[in-house]
Amino acid sequence: MMGEKLRKTGSSTILNTAPSLKRSLSFWDLLIYGMVFMVPIAPFGIYGVVAQGSNGMVALTYLIGMVGMIFTALSYARMSEAFPIAGSVYSYAQRGINDSVGFIAGWLILLDYVFVPALLYLVSAAALGDMLPEVPSYLWVIIFIAINTVINILGIEFTARANKIIVILELIILAIFVAVGVTAIIKGINGAEFTIKPLYNDRGFNMNVIMGAVSIAVLSFLGFDGISTLAEETKDGAKSIGKACIFALLTVGFLFIIQTWVAALIWPDYQTFANPDVAFYQIAEIAGGTWLKTLTILATALSWGIANALVAQAAISRILFSMARDKKLPFVLSKIHPRFNTPYISTLFIAVVSLVVTGIFAAHIDKLSSVVNFGALSSFLFLHFSVVNYFIRKKGSKDYLRHLLLPAIGIIIIGYVWINLDETSKKLGFIWLGIGIIYLIVLKLMKKNTNLDLNG
Repeated sequence: MMGEKLRKTGSSTILNTAPSLKRSLSFWDLLIYGMVFMVPIAPFGIYGVVAQGSNGMVALTYLIGMVGMIFTALSYARMSEAFPIAGSVYSYAQRGINDSVGFIAGWLILLDYVFVPALLYLVSAAALGDMLPEVPSYLWVIIFIAINTVINILGIEFTARANKIIVILELIILAIFVAVGVTAIIKGINGAEFTIKPLYNDRGFNMNVIMGAVSIAVLSFLGFDGISTLAEETKDGAKSIGKACIFALLTVGFLFIIQTWVAALIWPDYQTFANPDVAFYQIAEIAGGTWLKTLTILATALSWGIANALVAQAAISRILFSMARDKKLPFVLSKIHPRFNTPYISTLFIAVVSLVVTGIFAAHIDKLSSVVNFGALSSFLFLHFSVVNYFIRKKGSKDYLRHLLLPAIGIIIIGYVWINLDETSKKLGFIWLGIGIIYLIVLKLMKKNTNLDLNG
């Protein structure tokens, strides 16, 4: 999810160019990476917002989100088979349509990348604020930013092994919550009873309302595309990429549905949340007591505020460094620390941006989530169109199922979700898009390379 999807490398390798890598990763390795990228307990941080936004049908919301992402994964599979290189939406759009469209797709995903760290900090601060309300949320934000900035400037590697350990801990905590939660439902705590209402409730069902909630919930799925960056390291070639993406989505999607369903049954009246940003932790307290509430809060703070945010900041700093080095951004952003050999100016710049963004959206985590999703969902639309354009128009493919129908369904689902994004996110997104178009025109007029090397 989020930060993890940006780059699998640690901050100590932030300035290295991608070497020729040994093809050693199996399908199961890729599946584990997918879970590392997405984070199995991602709904903890946004459960309340999604529950209220979906009229309590939070399980249905995550089910629809999973289906939409699966069709997107199928398009990733098609493009990774055609271009078995480490890349993502922007490189596929560039090859599937043209250079300018690839630039715009890359520019839109940059909006996602820049805002991700701030979102991670706010969710973590909200979680800790529910445990220690006497500590101001902005203080937690400053602490998280300071820790991650120092680590990234010093170049201390946050290894893949550490991420895997965190995922294992998350799965253990999730299993504990589900077990305690089911026990609470059996005992009828807080009026809980087994029902399908979190999946479907005819009294509050409205597809536009549900899709509005999906536009926030898909945040939890962002990251599966990080598997595509491992295309050059797989034993079985590009086919493993698409299969791993789909199975990772199915696995994590199932976990999302189960944990949110259990939570919804324990607290069925979603309209009575005192603060939707911390609703999940209050549900954990009802189910198991203070110890379970504390456990879920610390899990969220560690996974969102440190593990994800650290990699997110390192990744976007690397992107800014690369673009500045190529003279597409102010050259000062390409400065390297003389001792630690890290892009410290870019890292500090992202720290400042995160601080400003958290200040603006401190009371609007749902709106910030939509801004992040604007970039991601827009780029997914470009991906689906790239499949159709490349295979049907350029290659004359007659495989209308894989190269036309399936991406078309993806366009419809993702497009429907996109339409239901928060209006604020659309305004900011279109402003960013306008800046990108102007920037592209300037680069064209100056006859400069318009390839956005987002891999550093």
